[in-house]
Amino acid sequence: MSFLDALIGSKKLAMPTSDDALPGRPEAIPTAERHYVSGHPLKGPYPEGLETAYFGMGCFWGAERLFWQKDGVWVTAVGYAGGLTPNPTYRETTTGLTGHAEIVKVVYDPRKVSYGELLKLFWESHDPTQGMRQGNDVGTTYRSAIFTTGEAQLAEAKASRDHYQAALKAAGREAITTEIAPAPEFYYAEEEHQQYLGKNPYGYCGLQGTGVACAGEPPAVAG
Repeated sequence: MSFLDALIGSKKLAMPTSDDALPGRPEAIPTAERHYVSGHPLKGPYPEGLETAYFGMGCFWGAERLFWQKDGVWVTAVGYAGGLTPNPTYRETTTGLTGHAEIVKVVYDPRKVSYGELLKLFWESHDPTQGMRQGNDVGTTYRSAIFTTGEAQLAEAKASRDHYQAALKAAGREAITTEIAPAPEFYYAEEEHQQYLGKNPYGYCGLQGTGVACAGEPPAVAG
């Protein structure tokens, strides 16, 4: 058994260092060209005026379906971001030695659905207080994360977090552990993981919210 094989299935609760991280590869791994459900191109080109958001909510299978079903979302894709290993494979990320979270890329039309609406869906559809896990899925791969594209998204995500934290506190829940940061490089996952629950409707979906609504509007963010 190889060193990597011995690590498969282990659940890492701490981010790897640059000395620990797997080396990865310089070239992108193969993936699907088009969305299994909508037929839209995963990597573009996208219609003019669309914007992109990135969310990590644990296992990306169920999270991706949540967003592709939302009106105003043009295309979704799953992949890895927030770690150290370039162009990781799924098998590598499960060791905890890449540092990446499972992430859903959401390309949406802001004229039809706002970033705030996507944030509300994000907060209410998983438990953002669990640190390096989501339910029975344990490890850095499954941490809650929002990776933002631009200062406006970053400010709105942080305001939304504070707004939802107040609701969670009032309900007696723990503090939010969601990582919020400017978007690092996003690496597309393998074709088999793209729109997995579109291909396998009865496949695993570990999404479970807290039951606490993200009601009302966060305070306005200064421009």
